[in-house]
Amino acid sequence: MIIDGVFSGGGIKAIALIGALDAVERRGIEFNRVAGTSAGALVAALVAAGYKSKDIETLVDQTDLKQFMDKKKSLIPIPFMNWLKVYWKLGLFKGDALENWIRDALNARGIETFADITEGSLKIVVSDISRGRLVVLPDDLEEYGLLPERFSIARAVRMSCSIPYFFYPITLYNRLGQKSYIVDGGVLSNFPIWLFQRKDRTSIRPILGFQLSSDLEEIPSHRVRNAFEMFYALFETMREAHDNLHISKQDARDIVFIPAQKVSMIDFQLPEETKRSLIDFGFNRTDEFLNRWIVSRARFIEKKKNRTV
Repeated sequence: MIIDGVFSGGGIKAIALIGALDAVERRGIEFNRVAGTSAGALVAALVAAGYKSKDIETLVDQTDLKQFMDKKKSLIPIPFMNWLKVYWKLGLFKGDALENWIRDALNARGIETFADITEGSLKIVVSDISRGRLVVLPDDLEEYGLLPERFSIARAVRMSCSIPYFFYPITLYNRLGQKSYIVDGGVLSNFPIWLFQRKDRTSIRPILGFQLSSDLEEIPSHRVRNAFEMFYALFETMREAHDNLHISKQDARDIVFIPAQKVSMIDFQLPEETKRSLIDFGFNRTDEFLNRWIVSRARFIEKKKNRTV
């Protein structure tokens, strides 16, 4: 079966998507187009580059995730410097290490820009908080005077992964020279399943979504005991509530919900056993879902054929 895949953001929780991909591959399902936000954009880019689940698992196993917390060196005491960085740089970490890691992984497959993959096969969502709008890459790059075929996919993924106050935002300029700050696509659309839907909410081929949250009726509450927890709860609410508002029950039939609630999206110091648990959790949730989904899709396709005869 050939499908289009959509991957939600979720920070480090996206390790669970490795297991989800494994379950999909074992069923002989292949992706024609992929889209994603934040960490989901990273997974989508690797899939578009030809990576399989075991390849991605090997990449993660060989990587010290703490390297992605790349602070700029300073002689100023660290606690005070952290506040200065958030104030002036709008984030704690540069994000260079993450971008370089993605670039190396893509270059290993001979891929650097959007010209190196099939046109339309990869869509990445970012947020332009200066203009207050959602941006889809590579489609909207020309609005910033940039050529899609020359734009780095690693850069696009890094832009989508710019968690507010965690990673530095990326700066772009439009044709009038106006500055825009680009941050995590999850601020405006953490699960862009709408990208592959037509106006009548139908699609060219089956869409399978992978959402790193609870399903529509089981969204957990957030404990708020201080300002930091309030920000986390606020950001998580924005990430989930917007898309859930626009996901119908019909859409939900094509979505694997992978609620890795016990793992923080910014915990880059996960022990190995937790990584393995996430992968297994993603596999089990997806494998169970596919038992029902493949049968229902087959029936739907058969009915569609009968209507056209």
